[in-house]
Amino acid sequence: MAHCCWSCGKPIDANNFHRLDSCTHCRSDTHVCKNCEHYDVAYNNQCRESSADRVVEKEKSNFCDYFKPSNRAGGNSLSALDAAKAAAEALFKKG
Repeated sequence: MAHCCWSCGKPIDANNFHRLDSCTHCRSDTHVCKNCEHYDVAYNNQCRESSADRVVEKEKSNFCDYFKPSNRAGGNSLSALDAAKAAAEALFKKG
């Protein structure tokens, strides 16, 4: 199962998701919401795990006990604002 960095999209070793670990390519934190399988901008607090504590900074290392490395394709995930804009554009698309 391949895991990729939320920031640069490059592969991350499966053992590189501890609290103080970072991507070997871009130095972004790896134990972050945007690298978690529960991260979803469509959900409350952008997390599908309803029991998880709220994490404000989705791109910073955190202590979440529900963290599981995502196997989504790497690269930047859409921010909540970008996701909302994309949804609105799709809804009102001419044509």
